[in-house]
Amino acid sequence: METYTILRDLAIIFISAKICGLLARKCKAPMVVGEIVAGLIIGPCLLGIVEPSQFISYMSEIGVVLIMFSAGLETNLQELKKSGFIAFLIACVGVFIPLVGGGLLYMAIYGFSEFGSDEFFRAVFTGCIMTATSVGITVEVLKELGYLKSRVGQTILSAAIIDDIIGIIVLTFVLGFKDPNSNTLAILGKVGLFLVLTVILGYVIYRIFKVYDEKHVHTRRIPIIAISLCFIMAYAAEKYFGIADITGAYFAGIILCSVRDADYIDRKVNINGYMFFAPMFFAGIGLKTDFSNIDTSMVIFSVGFVAVALLTKIIGCGAVGKLCKFSWMDSLKIGVGMMTRGEVALIITNKGLDMGIIEPSFSTAVISLIIVSSIVTPVLLKFLFTKDKSAAKPIK
Repeated sequence: METYTILRDLAIIFISAKICGLLARKCKAPMVVGEIVAGLIIGPCLLGIVEPSQFISYMSEIGVVLIMFSAGLETNLQELKKSGFIAFLIACVGVFIPLVGGGLLYMAIYGFSEFGSDEFFRAVFTGCIMTATSVGITVEVLKELGYLKSRVGQTILSAAIIDDIIGIIVLTFVLGFKDPNSNTLAILGKVGLFLVLTVILGYVIYRIFKVYDEKHVHTRRIPIIAISLCFIMAYAAEKYFGIADITGAYFAGIILCSVRDADYIDRKVNINGYMFFAPMFFAGIGLKTDFSNIDTSMVIFSVGFVAVALLTKIIGCGAVGKLCKFSWMDSLKIGVGMMTRGEVALIITNKGLDMGIIEPSFSTAVISLIIVSSIVTPVLLKFLFTKDKSAAKPIK
């Protein structure tokens, strides 16, 4: 591809992603939805102005690594400690039920297959996509209503953070089992070794970085060193442990999330992500999506995918909430608050596309889930909090 063609494609992607992102925000939907739609419009699905290329694929991969690094930086370890066991239980069941539900849905539509076959991995991967929770929209709604600092609000927030960590670890196992040369013990060993080294070396890196950060507060070298750590951990995870690079990036963010300049680093990372890499990733999802092979079974699957993904979160997370002595209404709020899907679901989908586990047309179901959950969740949450006369007064 000639240099001038790349420059033209970049200009088209950025302008269309920004316009569609702003339109999505006006419609009370996440900007990422608009950016995906931009990719659908300018890509082979509709206008065909921009074709998927290796360059866009590379830039998208950097984008997803930075997104996960930022997610790690935004993790509040203190809140995780406060919410403790209840949030952990909600997160575990909130991953397990959608994982099983997604796999059964795929098998119910496309047929049951034996363990280890390609169809079996597609079924498991379907469930894997359903595991991740995107709590951004829920947080905004709870802030608006004044219930973010309530017991329910903090439980949802903490459970969603733990949910993503567990979901990424599940993804690591699924991708590991896809390798025909792998075995269960080897995968368990690699994942275990990675986690142990991350904890030990991560603590050492954190202490060194903390001292260095105290001496050079708000200097440009701080985010540069932090991003370098992100890329090193992403590379090492994939190269030496057979773990997805996004897992390494995510844990790099968690290592640095408690340093003094964590917010400063996150702002600098987001400047690059927001302006360049994130639009490339989300628009790239749209560019890769192919509607030409969509048939009746895919339409049925997409409808079932959205329904199962929403219901399994409500049932799984809500049931655990009730077992932990929340009221029926509060348990329902927790389940609804965990319904939204966003960036992590797209990231997992993209990994599946790159490894050939799922077909490009599969993106249709995932995009539909993100759009529906982004619209339905705020409406239901507002309704539940408004109708609940027993709820504590909102904290404005």
